[in-house]
Amino acid sequence: MSRHCYQINLQEHFGGGEVYTQFFTRALRDFGYEVSLLVSPNAKFWTGMDLAGARVVPVEENEILAALPKCKSWVLTHGSLPLDLRLAICSVHFLSAIAHMPLLGRNPKSYEHYDLVFAVSNYVLDGLKAAPNTDAYAEPLYGVAQLAGSRADAEQEIIAESVYDWDQRKLRDRVLSHLHPLYCRWQSKRCFEKRDGITLGIVSRLTPIKQFPQQFHIIALILANFPSINLEIFGSGGYASVRDLRQALQPVARQVRFWGQQHKVAAVYRQIDFLLTGLPEKEALGLNVIEAQACGTPVIAVNAPPFTETVVAGRTGFFYRDPREDAGADFARLLRDIIAMPSFPDPRLAQDHITQFSFAAFRERLAKALPEVERRLLI
Repeated sequence: MSRHCYQINLQEHFGGGEVYTQFFTRALRDFGYEVSLLVSPNAKFWTGMDLAGARVVPVEENEILAALPKCKSWVLTHGSLPLDLRLAICSVHFLSAIAHMPLLGRNPKSYEHYDLVFAVSNYVLDGLKAAPNTDAYAEPLYGVAQLAGSRADAEQEIIAESVYDWDQRKLRDRVLSHLHPLYCRWQSKRCFEKRDGITLGIVSRLTPIKQFPQQFHIIALILANFPSINLEIFGSGGYASVRDLRQALQPVARQVRFWGQQHKVAAVYRQIDFLLTGLPEKEALGLNVIEAQACGTPVIAVNAPPFTETVVAGRTGFFYRDPREDAGADFARLLRDIIAMPSFPDPRLAQDHITQFSFAAFRERLAKALPEVERRLLI
């Protein structure tokens, strides 16, 4: 049997799923697998990434079948493929997937005709188990806090970048993608310096699944009552996502700064006092949550899955009630508690928790799963 995995990730923007693809590939290579990674030709970020010698193959969606071998092989997709493509692949190959998103609000039949689906959290796994005709692996393949470990990376200068990810399918975005860089060239270089007071940070792509505008339409009014608390936003998103977030933050505009997407996020985590998450139900795991904790930065999150899987209350962060349930009253209570704290918890002291999200722990989880893949490949 050929120990070769053909991965498919056609995302055009870099996010948590792409980080996951990288360490999944590295782990497979450690176990002696050959890996071919089929990616979108528009996704330039794969160039230069450490993929442990994997072969990167740019393909359009309609070229996938031709890029796969004729004999039965292991094909793994990051997320689900369209139904017709799923059917064509599974007629020849062992087809598996990493479910990077919960099925809540999505097509419950997304993973029909997959031979095996891996979830990135128990929250995602529960949704897969409830979906019709979906064969989910019994344990979650949690992600890895994959950060550059050098002191130089952690201490590098943080410079403001563009807050926009342009969607080239939209005429407006295509036009603005040419005009906005010209505008930015006329702006003076802006370097991050931590302000007095307590710093909450968002370190995330500004995508609809995070629900930041919905969250801040409620809690911005709460933050306005705490002028000593600052909000720094490190991330980029589509034009509409950024516009809606700015509008929601109008009540606290003086407390907020945008810094665009930052590639050396270890430097960012060490400059903020707390990572602030978005709303929970559309989130799958939150790699930023486990990254922040690995850097010693505690997390503030809504008391709900998947955050209850990745944060330990009082040790690696703090929970508050969903603001849609109490108009942000418990968030205000938490901010008052934080202001009164003589010091903040260091999540790195919770080693029993942090080590769950190490690369070594991920390799152990994958080592348990691979025999099931290989058994089914032989059927």
